[in-house]
Amino acid sequence: MYSTVKCDKMATDIKFNESLTRSDPQMQPVLIIGQLRHLNLLKFGHLASKLEPRVTEETFKSAIACLHPAPTDKCSLYLDVATVAALPLKASRHNTASRAHSITRLVKNHVLNVNEESIVLVCERENIFASACAVVRAFPLYSRKTGGGNGCKSPVADGGDANARSVVNVEFVVIDKDGCIEEKPLSQDELNCLQESARSIRLAARIVDTPCNEMNVDHFVDNIREFAKELSLEPQIIRGEELKERGFGGIYGVGKAATVPPALVVLSHEPKGAQETIALVGKGIVYDTGGLSIKGKTAMPGMKRDCGGAAAILGAFYTAVKCGFKDNLHAVFCLAENSVGPDATRPDDIHTLYSGRTVEINNTDAEGRLVLADGVCYANKDLKANIILDMATLTGAQGIATGKYHGAILTNSESWEAKALQAGRKSGDLLAPIIYSPELHFSEFASAVADMKNSAADRQNALSSCAGLFVAAHLGFDYPGVWMHVDMASPVHCGERATGYGVALLLTLFGSHTNCALLQSIAPTDEEPPSKRMCRD
Repeated sequence: MYSTVKCDKMATDIKFNESLTRSDPQMQPVLIIGQLRHLNLLKFGHLASKLEPRVTEETFKSAIACLHPAPTDKCSLYLDVATVAALPLKASRHNTASRAHSITRLVKNHVLNVNEESIVLVCERENIFASACAVVRAFPLYSRKTGGGNGCKSPVADGGDANARSVVNVEFVVIDKDGCIEEKPLSQDELNCLQESARSIRLAARIVDTPCNEMNVDHFVDNIREFAKELSLEPQIIRGEELKERGFGGIYGVGKAATVPPALVVLSHEPKGAQETIALVGKGIVYDTGGLSIKGKTAMPGMKRDCGGAAAILGAFYTAVKCGFKDNLHAVFCLAENSVGPDATRPDDIHTLYSGRTVEINNTDAEGRLVLADGVCYANKDLKANIILDMATLTGAQGIATGKYHGAILTNSESWEAKALQAGRKSGDLLAPIIYSPELHFSEFASAVADMKNSAADRQNALSSCAGLFVAAHLGFDYPGVWMHVDMASPVHCGERATGYGVALLLTLFGSHTNCALLQSIAPTDEEPPSKRMCRD
């Protein structure tokens, strides 16, 4: 898969090992990361294979004693090639116990980017998945820098292969609930899960990082086709004028001005014996100029990331199927470029969406909800899904409401809201709930000439909730199944780099639907919240 992207040939390969391998830090640098309470449980013998002959037991003990995380801390064990780092002492109830964000920062700051090195994660078994995903996020794939722009030491300088890739070995020291070191290595099933999840997170981040001149709708469809081929699936593709003919007024209206036509693409995994039908619907706006309600010069840069929801769903779908998903699983990609041109949708235009409901456009920059509305309606009417989750970089207001680390979850089901929050903490892709109250908020879309407008009247009234409710309206507020909406506009990136947010979240949320023991072990429980009620109008 990576061979299709020219920039990947100098990227870093990530390899997960079943147990600690023997290496000399002078030849293969090592970074050891863990919570201080876990590091204090270690004896030198547990890590000797990674440290000898350069580090003595006395040096190791002294280094651990010197660690005073505030919030993190590190200590060199041998020059700059052997380092131990401590994670924050505390994690609040809205954070992940794995301290995933701190792991990513430590890895970014302290790996040496040489030909081969190791990262040793000291953690409890329930945090293996989140910790592994956190490491992966530190190694993006996309780059157009010349001359080995990823900072790796050039293999040519050592007389090696100019196309050689650097390797990071990720290994675990697992602490059990009694505070003892587990001797059992990771199983092949666990390693496969971690490897496929890593690949999918990096895929999602690569798509989001890639600019529109290299990741337009055609390119995105090609990526879907390649992954479908690996899974022996054939995507269903509805494009261009066919979208208009079949009633997909939302996707068509958003993308009709672009040179590359919009598309609805569906991947379906339908195993025998399936009990439920789950649809994942992704917003894939490959670039968002705002349309005729055009963005300013400071607001438009970065809008290549507006396909983050679709990218995450592609990655999650691929790994879920690879991990033996037991129920029907559909991935619905709503792909378009919100461009400016003679055919662009105008404010005041009225479109009929796939739901049959009419929408008066009062803001062409509120386009994501239009494509998602078609997608969720298709998931209900055509795919007969009883669980529908849409994921999107939908609103700038999400960052104000729930911040840059937590995506926003809006849902008609209180029990699935609790599950989603738990999955966020277990995966490191954090979530926070936002208000679901259509009877209070949907009036913001009132129109004198259509069933609704596409942008809220009051810009100060729970905009992220309102945006999600617009999508739900086309599914119907009386939809008897479970609907979840994840707005991840802020956590889709950290600085100028994509995070691959959403892949780990979805794999954890639906982990019990797979045959993978690792995902099953961290999947949210079926316990309902105290009120045990479904929120409906």
